[in-house]
Amino acid sequence: MREWAEAAGLTLHPTKTRIVDASQKGGFDFLGYHFERGHRWPRQKSIDKFRETIREKTRRLDPRPMREMVANVNQTLKGWFGYFRHSVKNVLVGQDYFVRRRLRTVVKRRHKLKGGARGLDHQRWPNACFAELGLISLALARDKASRSQR
Repeated sequence: MREWAEAAGLTLHPTKTRIVDASQKGGFDFLGYHFERGHRWPRQKSIDKFRETIREKTRRLDPRPMREMVANVNQTLKGWFGYFRHSVKNVLVGQDYFVRRRLRTVVKRRHKLKGGARGLDHQRWPNACFAELGLISLALARDKASRSQR
């Protein structure tokens, strides 16, 4: 491999280059993904960056209309899904939950209620409420994409 890389004018980083058995526990990170035992999902750093972006777009005191806020969040969701669409489903479900919880917190604040969005807030503002506003679901998008490939 080293000879091929040098012939192509490339150099391998001596401490980063290694041979890994991806079928073993531990796996490896590469290009934003974590590969392990035949599966891939976003590495933790990618998830943290995604969540920080969503936090910036869903500030509790943001005065914009909810539809506008959802449209802004959808831009991030579309891009993130475009890259991480090949991940295992449960990771995408977790990100959907995070986004909706952030939006519920904004709605809760607008109704002059205190605290984070937990418990009964899911019944007050169900997932369908955000779907009506046009919020994209990463898990549903993955299901739809995998069905269309069959």
